[in-house]
Amino acid sequence: MSARSPAPPTGAERYLAIRRPVEVGYWLITYLLSGLGNSVTTWMDVERLGLGYAAWEVASWEGSSAVALLMLVPAMVWFTARWPVHLDNWRRRLPLYAVASLVWSALHVGLMVAIRKLIYAWHGGSYVFGDAFVYEYLKDARTFLGIVVVLHGYRLLVRRLQGEASLLAAPDDDSAPVEPVERPSRFLVRKLGREFLVAADDIEWVQAAGNYANLHVRGKVYPLRSTLAELESRLDAARFLRVHRSHLVNVDRIASIEPLDSGDARIHLHDGTVVPCSRRHREPLRLAMAR
Repeated sequence: MSARSPAPPTGAERYLAIRRPVEVGYWLITYLLSGLGNSVTTWMDVERLGLGYAAWEVASWEGSSAVALLMLVPAMVWFTARWPVHLDNWRRRLPLYAVASLVWSALHVGLMVAIRKLIYAWHGGSYVFGDAFVYEYLKDARTFLGIVVVLHGYRLLVRRLQGEASLLAAPDDDSAPVEPVERPSRFLVRKLGREFLVAADDIEWVQAAGNYANLHVRGKVYPLRSTLAELESRLDAARFLRVHRSHLVNVDRIASIEPLDSGDARIHLHDGTVVPCSRRHREPLRLAMAR
């Protein structure tokens, strides 16, 4: 009897397999179109008003802004992932994001002006920015807010596609919980309107991601609303071991450990995944493997 062929990947799974190049392409195309569009409209205003600026000057103004914004995208991705905003914490996050918008605007203006000065120097001229930071900040604050909304909305969509894990809730009545709260053996995963259980023993490794801990199970990733330290305290310490400040690993899934000259190590799992191991965690890992 022939074995059953695996089910074809769903549309969500096909997208998740190419999400990184799509994400990079989104930002590249967005700021390319933004730079081109703003350059054209500004040039039309310059021509209409007879201001006498050269085409390369107009292109340098808008192009430098788009390039500077693109250079700051990785910082925005990291910041919003490290300190995400939720309905239960937005008031606490508001001052942090207000300060971040000022820092972000200062970096944007600094990069933008530096690029313009280089372009003007290339053409034998000089560029003077003046004291227009307040004006630039008022524009940048709207852009900053737009990026924050896009990143949070996109991450919410991705979590819905790939599934989001949570601990099983205790029952409302006084009966005994179906799952131990302090030492869970299963996690509830919600994915596209469906719910299913993931056994804790099936978790291969866990990676910290801001206020989330990403559970890696059979090639899939399920974000859990928890810090890595909180999750580590609840998982079986004999099976799940901290090997890095941002990684836990299921010792039963380890195939080999590759020492490095730096004193760190690489952990090779049975599925081919490589997880970093820092120097301070190598000896506890060796003892756990020996047991």
